[in-house]
Order: sequence, then C-alpha cells, then structure tokens
Amino acid sequence: MSHQAKSTTGLVAIIVILGLWSSSYAGADQAQLQRDYNVKPVPFNHVHVEDGFWTPRLETNRTVTIPYAFGKCEETGRIRNFEKAAGLRTGEHEGIYFDDSDVYKVMEGAAYSLQVNPDTMMRLYLDKLITIMDKARWDDGYLYTFYSLPERQPEKRWTNIQVMHEQYCAGHMYEAAVAHYQVTGDSSFLKIAIDNADLICETFAPDKRTDPSGHQEIKIGLCKLYRATGDEKYLEQARFLLDQRGRKGRRGPDGNGGLYGEYAQDHKPVTEQTTAVGHSVRAAYLYTGMADVAALTGEMQYIHAIDAIWDDTVGTKLYVTGGIGASGGNEGFSEAYELPNQTAYCETCASIANIYWNHRMFLMHGDARYIDVLERTLYNAALSGISMDGDRFFYPNVLESVSGHDRSPWFACACCPSNVARFIPSVPGYVYAHKDRDVYVNLFVGGDATIQTADNTVTLTQQTEYPWDGRVTIRVEPQKSETFSVYVRIPGWARNEAVPSDLY
Repeated sequence: MSHQAKSTTGLVAIIVILGLWSSSYAGADQAQLQRDYNVKPVPFNHVHVEDGFWTPRLETNRTVTIPYAFGKCEETGRIRNFEKAAGLRTGEHEGIYFDDSDVYKVMEGAAYSLQVNPDTMMRLYLDKLITIMDKARWDDGYLYTFYSLPERQPEKRWTNIQVMHEQYCAGHMYEAAVAHYQVTGDSSFLKIAIDNADLICETFAPDKRTDPSGHQEIKIGLCKLYRATGDEKYLEQARFLLDQRGRKGRRGPDGNGGLYGEYAQDHKPVTEQTTAVGHSVRAAYLYTGMADVAALTGEMQYIHAIDAIWDDTVGTKLYVTGGIGASGGNEGFSEAYELPNQTAYCETCASIANIYWNHRMFLMHGDARYIDVLERTLYNAALSGISMDGDRFFYPNVLESVSGHDRSPWFACACCPSNVARFIPSVPGYVYAHKDRDVYVNLFVGGDATIQTADNTVTLTQQTEYPWDGRVTIRVEPQKSETFSVYVRIPGWARNEAVPSDLY
C-alpha cells in the first residue's frame, strides 16, 4: 500500500519528499453515506499552525482584516441599519438591500478567530451587535433591515425572493450564529437564528410557498443549524428548498411566479443538472449545499448530479489558478473552454465557494483530486483577493493585466472582503481529516494537530517551508500502539498535472 505509513509503535517519523508519487490516496475506500460525510474533517480549532506562510496571514486576518471590516461596516451604514431597525437611531436604509450579510460574515470570522485566540474586546463587540440584532428583529423572528426601514413594511416581506436576498442574508446569519455559539456557549445569537429559521420553515413549505432562494447560501446555513441543534426540520427545509429549483410550484405572493433560469441554476431540477452554469458563487454554494444535504440524508441523486457538474467544471471551466467564472456579465460561467485571461472574472467569493465545494467532495469521496483543486484555488485564486497587509481587496481576479488593476479598500457590494474575513480563520480546518482509525494529511502546513480517531488519539506534527519548498517532515505520535494508516496526499502538480483533468 504505497502512499501511506502504518504505525505500530508509539512514535513514527515520516519524511515525505513531494513529487515522487502519484496524486491519490492509495487504499482510501468509498463507502455508502450513512447520515454524514464518509471522511470527517479535523476542525480548525484543533489545528495549531506554526508556519512561515500561514501564521502571518492568520494573524493579519485577526488583527487587521476583521477589525478593518467591522470598521467599514460601521462607516458605510451596515451596522447603523441594524441600530435603526432596533429603534436606537432613525433614518432610511443605507447601502444595498443585502448588506446585512456582510455584517454576519465578519461576525462569523470573528467567532472563528475567537476559538483560537480569545479576545475580550472582540467578544464584547460581538455581544453588542447581537443585542442590537435582538432588538431589530420582528416578533415572529423576521430580520432584514431593508424592509425594516424607515419603518417596518410587512407588506413587502417575501415579495421578491429571487432578487431581494432575504434568505441569502438569513443563511449567513445562521452560519455566524452557529460559529458564535460554538465558541461562547451563549445561545443568544443562536436563538435569533432559530426563530428566523422557524419562520422560514413555516412560510416556505409543500402546502404553502415553494420559492427557492435566489442565492443559494441558505442551504449551507440550514445544514449548520441542523448540526448545531439536531433539529431535523432544518435539514428537511434545506432539502425542500433544493428540490424546488427547476420546479414552478407556488412561487411569489400570488403563487404564479416563474423560474429564475440558468443564472440562478433554476432552469431544471438540481438532480437533472450536469453542467456548471450561471452565477458562479450561487452555483458553488448550491453544489456545496447539495453535498451537505446528500451527506446528511444519503440521497444519492444529489451526489450523482454534483459528480457530473464537478467533472464539467474541472474539465472545461476551471482556470489554472483554480478560479471559476470567466464572465463579468453574469459574474459566472461561460461556455466550455471559454477561459480568457484579460477579461477573466474569477470572483474572490467564487474561489472561496469553490474551496467549500471541493472540501465537501473530498469528505464525501475521500479522493485526493478534490484537495488538488482546493489547494490550487487556495494558494492562487483565493489568496489573491486580499493584500498582504490585510486591508485591500480584489473582487474579480484577472489573469492578465496591462494596467489599471489595483486592490480596493472596500466595495459598495462588499461580499468579497467580508467573505475573506470569515474564510481565512477556517483554513487550518482543511489540513487534516480522519475516517474510522485512519488519518489524512491533505495540506502541507507547519504545526500540529491532535486527532481523535475511532479508538485512538493521534498527534501529527508537520515541519515545512511549503509552498516555497516541497520538503515536508511529518511526525506521527499515537496515544496507544496499534496499526492504523496515515494517508499523505501526493499533489497532482508533482507529476505536472495542473488540474485533475486533461484541460491543461
């Protein structure tokens, strides 16, 4: 069994020189899903990073990007909108109708950061925001500042699900609330999210409205809410919303609303889709949500669909950087093999979403090729979205520029800066995984992790200067002596395979 080390003693040192072996996990089997992913990720807060490449970036995100993003949310009125909705200020809504989501995303990033680096002032700041949000929400759990200002407008709620992004904002709220609950044990934010999710479950149901969300984020949030609470209705709601795509049903206030089309991946039922189309962030969030629901329900039709879509993406629509979305016109996918350099869009959010999707695909199948795509996207298309100083950002990431492309301090539509703020702290969670008694080394990042397997505790320590140097030393220390496997990924690039297809 090449590409793995078996430990029968209390201490094993593995020296891996990258570039010698093929890109696969030899011996990694694929079993039927049983109510969760086959492979379990090692949470980022169980991974201690001591790495020349990643430690400065994680620290910059904590000390610069997150405070900076909160400051921009205050400066641009995003937080004032919540204060107005809470009755603490008066005035009109400021900014874009979906700006609530940016506040939630930065809160999520702050909560992740707190799990690794306790910070009393940051914790108090989050508490303050949660108190404001609690006052801003309506009695039935509705929370969306655009329809709350200058006064509450109940007649406008849920009138344009395709465009207005009430469900999109809700999904980001759920993710932030779960992250906050995990780090603090305080359920105040989680309660706000639960009440909102209960309202959505009551409003959108088989015998009521059947509108799917215009932007697919909510399925990811609902699955996280299900994992946090154990309440099956949130998982079933995610599944219900997935199954409404491509089906007319009873949409809109009058029940006669139409399909949203390819742009929103609403041109046919999700289980019948085989190619990546439309807005690339929405698409990758959809495929991520499909993977989550498939893992938690065992629904194979979702898996067959996203397997085919992944093949189409990696085989015909993936930039060499791992970026997705060639067209600025739809912020999304173009035709197969249409991958221009100067006009490449490659939105930062799309790269982050692509990482989310590929990580889920790995957890489902245990195949190294998904981590190959994740790694390429991480080090190229995603990290290019933020400056080394942590306070300048790219929205699109072109591959060729004559002049005129500089990172910006912020955007009116600031989905990318806020997404970076929440994504960077989670990166250590992509390094390791485990299944039953075995462990996986996916990314090469200096530091250590303590992994609880089925019947043992294993500490892995990496020493490396990756990505500048390919030499990696891995130290394996199981708590008790037994036979188990350590699967070390051999990257595709090590045998000149840019991506796991014949695209390049």
